[in-house]
Amino acid sequence: MLGLGTAVPEYVLDQTETAQRLAEALRDTPDAARWAKRIFKQCGVNTRYTCEPALLEAADRNRYFAQLSGLPVPRTSDRMATYKQEAVPLAEKAALRALSDGDISAADVTHLLTVSCTGQFLPGLDTVLTERLGLSSKVNRIPLTFLGCAAGLKAIGMARDIAAGRPESVVLVVCVELCTLHIQPSAEREALFGASFFGDGASACVIGSEHAAPSDAFVLGRPASALLPDCAGEMVWEVGNHGFDLYLSSRISQLIGRYIPEQLEPFLGGALPDIWAIHPGGKGIIDALEAELGLSEDHTQYSRGVLREYGNMSSATLLFVLESIRASMRDRGATRAEGLCLAFGPGLSCEIVPVAYRSAAGRAEPSALDELTADERHALRV
Repeated sequence: MLGLGTAVPEYVLDQTETAQRLAEALRDTPDAARWAKRIFKQCGVNTRYTCEPALLEAADRNRYFAQLSGLPVPRTSDRMATYKQEAVPLAEKAALRALSDGDISAADVTHLLTVSCTGQFLPGLDTVLTERLGLSSKVNRIPLTFLGCAAGLKAIGMARDIAAGRPESVVLVVCVELCTLHIQPSAEREALFGASFFGDGASACVIGSEHAAPSDAFVLGRPASALLPDCAGEMVWEVGNHGFDLYLSSRISQLIGRYIPEQLEPFLGGALPDIWAIHPGGKGIIDALEAELGLSEDHTQYSRGVLREYGNMSSATLLFVLESIRASMRDRGATRAEGLCLAFGPGLSCEIVPVAYRSAAGRAEPSALDELTADERHALRV
């Protein structure tokens, strides 16, 4: 395993306290206040993290809860200024942890993939991180923007393919999302739903060839992508005057439960693997996949745990799930396990990457992921 790292901001949003502040801000619309308290309680989140200390202010002094405070709502330009200030150091922290985790020198990185959909500035995150991390000025920079929650796994799959084609490559993937910057001062159910479970965080990983792997590693198989039919309007994220306006259809969980099992058939071979690294886009998504695929609580515990402790951090979340799985494997002394990584985004889109955990003892035993084509013999590691 070449390296993996995660990071969160210093400010904690306790779910119960945040719901109470929001209900206070909505006291003139009691139906909305009751609905907000209910959805905050039922969404499977206990704590989240935010880069914005103003969100911890009481409702009558909170710019993001302008229904009660009467204060000017942060404009999109205000939120983008905060994004630029806070996203860079958080992304840098996750990247440094990934490099340290794999004992990898910044000078050895050949490719940098930066991922984000909650903010934008130019020169971009890829340029700034190149300088701050001490990467070569010739590093191949590939920014992935506005691909939503699926983008982290999309980047992992792209990094895997880069290293498969060029085994000397060392690919650094860095994801950072500041979702809470886009909380809206609205009593609409769609806005309140989005405010109930998104959090801020950053994650990073380094992907390269087998010869550089440490004693245990995730081996990556060929990635796959799919657009689900007639689902384009179910998840919409648009730039508004007061940040990004997010619409999430109530049908998303149902549609994922309906269409994803068919997408997974080529990977399953009629049997359920041990590892299920599912992006926790929401409690309903995990519930739907658990029911439709016949998964157990053991399969989904890592995704539920990340959702409970951090919320949905969009593209950064999947690596938090993999980090949790790796820690569990190490604690249990596991030698090998195989499975799938899944993430979902606008479109509706689905990203799939087969994954296998291998300790040093487990590497000698063959698996389906070892049956690679001639130019993919280098078992790729995250």
